Amino acid sequence: MENRYFDVLIIGSGAAGLSLALRLPGSLSIGVIAKGSLTEGSTYYAQGGISAVMDKTDSMDSHISDTLNAGAGLCDESIVKLVVEKGPENIEWLLKEGVTFTRDKPNGTYHLTKEGGHSHRRVIHAADATGKEVESTLEEQAQGRSNIKLYQQHNAIDLITVKRAEEGVRFCSGAYVLDKRKGQVKTFSSRFTVLATGGASKVYLYTSNPDVSTGDGIAMAWRAGCRVANMEFIQFHPTCLFHPHAKSFLITEALRGEGGKLLLPNGKRFMQKFDKRAELAPRDIVARAIDHEMKRLGADCLFLDISHKPKEFVREHFPTIYAKCMEFGIDITKQPIPVVPAAHYVCGGVLTDKQARTDIPNLFAIGETAYTGLHGANRMASNSLLECLVFSQQAAEAIVQELPNTPLPPELPPWDESRVSDSDEQVVVSHNWDELRHFMWDYVGIVRSNKRLQRAKRRIDMLRQEIREYYGNFRVNNDLLELRNLVDVADLIIISAQLRKESRGLHYTLDFPKLDEQFQKRPTVLFPDNFEAETALGGIKGWNSAGSATA
Repeated sequence: MENRYFDVLIIGSGAAGLSLALRLPGSLSIGVIAKGSLTEGSTYYAQGGISAVMDKTDSMDSHISDTLNAGAGLCDESIVKLVVEKGPENIEWLLKEGVTFTRDKPNGTYHLTKEGGHSHRRVIHAADATGKEVESTLEEQAQGRSNIKLYQQHNAIDLITVKRAEEGVRFCSGAYVLDKRKGQVKTFSSRFTVLATGGASKVYLYTSNPDVSTGDGIAMAWRAGCRVANMEFIQFHPTCLFHPHAKSFLITEALRGEGGKLLLPNGKRFMQKFDKRAELAPRDIVARAIDHEMKRLGADCLFLDISHKPKEFVREHFPTIYAKCMEFGIDITKQPIPVVPAAHYVCGGVLTDKQARTDIPNLFAIGETAYTGLHGANRMASNSLLECLVFSQQAAEAIVQELPNTPLPPELPPWDESRVSDSDEQVVVSHNWDELRHFMWDYVGIVRSNKRLQRAKRRIDMLRQEIREYYGNFRVNNDLLELRNLVDVADLIIISAQLRKESRGLHYTLDFPKLDEQFQKRPTVLFPDNFEAETALGGIKGWNSAGSATA
């Protein structure tokens, strides 16, 4: 069995993971784990951009206020302030790394677009493929650093924690990782381990996310003993391309920001009935409005129209969307785009402090995997890549600070496969995968109810038991690992949704359709049964997995 050591092991290769690797000192040995290819993550497919105060007519206070409003009372204001104020310097860092953003032709300044929830133009972008530009640039930089070792087609199985006798606390010392190409499990030991695995939207039948978004970091941290928070708040992007052969293709919110109109099948606008901001209302409002109209009309999709804008403008600002739609015979300069909502972003995750530390010493979480308090009950458009950058910066500073007092990890036990065999029942995995994603979409989607959540909980309990038995008897493979993680994450989403007896932000339930101020500024915090770590994250109020109040 292969055993590798790194000063810092980063699980995930998107904007959060790669920017952290590049910010750490060159004297440190750094391992970066990518489940697929380096670019096969949500960052690469992000179209819109990165929100930051870059214009003299804008202000930090305005960006803070917009974020707090979108978060529906659940944002941590100190975190919002931290992230917003560090926005411009992180854009400057990307520029120094070589990222190229779109400029206005007349004056050469950076073109800033406006998206839902923003009161100003503050989204800097690279046409409609910002994520691709950021990811490709960071990947190129990482490949040029001799201290960074990149492992593609490797899937982390579980974190390794070791209790040190002198402290009596479990420390993270690395992870077991499956080399998917060889079918071999490797042991990676490290002084610091960072979860940057992205989100979990593949838990739903329809999603804008790539196939790798299976909640791996959240599930691994939960099993290791970390708290998670706000898992009921799943953002459904209002507009994904509706076509039988268009898998997971998102239509950026910037298209609405530049004048795109949402239409019913009869060509009439409808968003003004739901919010005075119409198409530029926050995503939760737009997604629920589309869902409502589709169900009311029995429609398979609605439509997003930008064809009233000049053809040259559309093709220049949205070249990726134009090209993709043309593949399916849709000319967006002449006709509307068929769209449906789809699961897009997890606003909750592994609970961290301002330096991205989790409950387990030497374990950090950054990006969509983490719950930092930035997004609250709803993420404002283009704040996610900003969060990745700021918290990679925060984590890098903390790791450098703690490095002198962090000992080398102990010798770790190898992965034990002596009592398992190869599976002859792979159909169990594929069947359970399909069942999970269907009932999560039907019962724990955009609109929820007590009965729907109860049905989902009964099914998830049965699936978890089946998968545990299967996992204990057969050798691991990628599909089994992803299913195991998705079931854990689905359970966390369902429990969190059952605990929040109000409608707020992205969590809307028919049984409690109004806001309840007793939940104001109170995240839903779940405690694992094996929680024992002393933590610096005290003072947060929430619930444990049994549903009782904690402080």
